[in-house]
Amino acid sequence: MSSPSFVMTVLILTVLIVYLFVSAPPPLPEATRSGVLLPIESVLPLVAAENDVARALWTQEIVGAGQKAGLKFKEDWREKGVEAGPLPALFLRETAKSLETNPVRLSLYLGSDFPINAANKFEGLQAEKFQSIKTTREPQFFYAADTALHTAMFADVAIVQPCIDCHNEHKESPKNDWKLQDVMGATTWSYPTADVTLEEALNMVEALRQGFRDAYSAYIEKTESFAHRPFIGDKWPREGYFLPTADVFLNEIDQRASPKTLQSLLALLDTATRKPKAPVSSDPATAKSAIVRQETE
Repeated sequence: MSSPSFVMTVLILTVLIVYLFVSAPPPLPEATRSGVLLPIESVLPLVAAENDVARALWTQEIVGAGQKAGLKFKEDWREKGVEAGPLPALFLRETAKSLETNPVRLSLYLGSDFPINAANKFEGLQAEKFQSIKTTREPQFFYAADTALHTAMFADVAIVQPCIDCHNEHKESPKNDWKLQDVMGATTWSYPTADVTLEEALNMVEALRQGFRDAYSAYIEKTESFAHRPFIGDKWPREGYFLPTADVFLNEIDQRASPKTLQSLLALLDTATRKPKAPVSSDPATAKSAIVRQETE
């Protein structure tokens, strides 16, 4: 059975909201601003996991398979006359640019202690936390007083050779001996509040998904200038000189990420409400039935 779409995920969560906020006794006025709050240090890993799915899809199915099909991916992909797409780190940068224009106050930043662009070098507390990441490869969570943002950092590991080659061969790179599985940097996520409502958490996921769409659409738009443009449709580079449409690309992210996102949100709600519930299946029909049964108990 196929994975639930994100639309179905939202519908299931809507049923849960009815259970929590309509059927359940109302919270005391001073309890929370909307019934249930989720700690941001638990929500940021959720969006980071969504990003991991999108990055893996881009890296493996577009960059990796695309190079075998004849597509190119370069650092200067946006330059006029360059017939190429963004490398994985640059796809993330495009996603981060989209988030900067979104009213949802989620921010994303990819930094390092040896970046090609000096502006991306970690400093201060972030540099300190990054050293811990390099040692343990475990995420770091902290409040950055200078920016007044709650922050989470996750290791960015070198998993494809093109990224390594780009950094090792770049004339402005301060390090030229990178190898596979090195921690090259860290994805850094920030949000201004210590906790969020379920609606805010869903808005963060939606904003990130829009970021993926914007980043991918920028590449598709660039291919319009190619002398030999790949066919844009429902096929992938592994099938030949093809690229999926933005809808097809986003649907694949949806299929891969939504089950885990749904389970994570339900687990967070279980913890936040302190009402243990039975595990919910990733199958939408089963999940909805489970939630309805809990409502009648």
